[in-house]
Amino acid sequence: MCAERLARIDRVCEQAIANGDIPGAVVLVARKGKIVHHKAFGMADEAGKEPLRTDHIFRIASQTKAITATAVMMLWEEGHFRLDDPISRWIPEFKNPKVLKKFQYSDTTYTTVPAEREITIRHLLTHTSGIGYGFIDPDERFQMLFQKEGVREVSSITPLTTAENIKRVAQVPLHFNPGEKYLYSMGLDVLGYFIEIVSGMSFDEFLQTRLFEPLGMNDTHFYLPPEKADRLVALLEPAGKSWKKSTIQGTFDPNYPLSGSKTICSGGAGLSSTAKDYATFLQMYLNGGELNGTRFLSRTTVQSVMGNHIGDLWGNGGSYYGLAFSVVTKKGQDKGGEGSIGTFSWGGAFNTQYFADPKEEIIGVILKQTRNAWGDKTGWQFKQLVGQAVDD
Repeated sequence: MCAERLARIDRVCEQAIANGDIPGAVVLVARKGKIVHHKAFGMADEAGKEPLRTDHIFRIASQTKAITATAVMMLWEEGHFRLDDPISRWIPEFKNPKVLKKFQYSDTTYTTVPAEREITIRHLLTHTSGIGYGFIDPDERFQMLFQKEGVREVSSITPLTTAENIKRVAQVPLHFNPGEKYLYSMGLDVLGYFIEIVSGMSFDEFLQTRLFEPLGMNDTHFYLPPEKADRLVALLEPAGKSWKKSTIQGTFDPNYPLSGSKTICSGGAGLSSTAKDYATFLQMYLNGGELNGTRFLSRTTVQSVMGNHIGDLWGNGGSYYGLAFSVVTKKGQDKGGEGSIGTFSWGGAFNTQYFADPKEEIIGVILKQTRNAWGDKTGWQFKQLVGQAVDD
């Protein structure tokens, strides 16, 4: 990697901060198992008094999903289930699912029709189950139904457990018949509870003992230990030419993961982490499922995770969805700026992004912590600038 070309990342981040597009960012680039660029820019709080450091902790939101999917596949490797088994075998509340037919806005009453098939584990992994997504659901009717059932997407102020929360999800009708379409959903949250049932451990305990500790991901948690609270980056949104703490409407507590009942572990959005920790997780995948002498997944399982499990449901041809990530096709590679064939990536709702390129053995992680920062271009710029720094 060319150091001079990597420095272009610094200039882009500094310019974005100067323009007021973001308050700060932490970037990490690794190649062939070694970190080659790891820097922090800007501020960690709304007052502009605390400079960002590379060890600051960010809410990674949907970057949690790939970790949950990995835990599912670790249990799959032990022979506990097949991917096309119905989830109702373990969570009977999902037996005989129903699809929404008619909805009355005045009182949120509705009618349904029986779904044509059961929801499977594969459906939940690939966002093809028909389950919705609470207050971020694109359909207002489902926002209202999730609220009516008292579903919480990430955390809860009242002592609601993961099991209780997922059983509430099961009471909401589906958008469509399982397997028919792709719709971003709480499927990975359902699988977090599924992991508890199959493993006999709490979800956070499973991740801690089977993934985080052996990987050395020491700063990845659902709820931060008190001694790490001062390392959590504030969630900010624009306020004129400055920044203020976010005041999210709906069921999300912007003080998560420091407050609330700390009884829900959201498999879809609940973790907080650092750039280095998440890069470590991605390196395990680039290594074919192994890191530092410990095997987490077989190389053959990683191959399955990276396969196309949704056919042409995305429709653009430049990428498809596997079992944990978006994966670049030849069309996406040739388009430019997306990485080589097989590059896998995703991001989080609070403006975090990552990618890993198996061919070039490159990892890129860029973490910010904002909402409604519509002028921010650093996500796509970062991936593009990492690619242009290849120099061999």
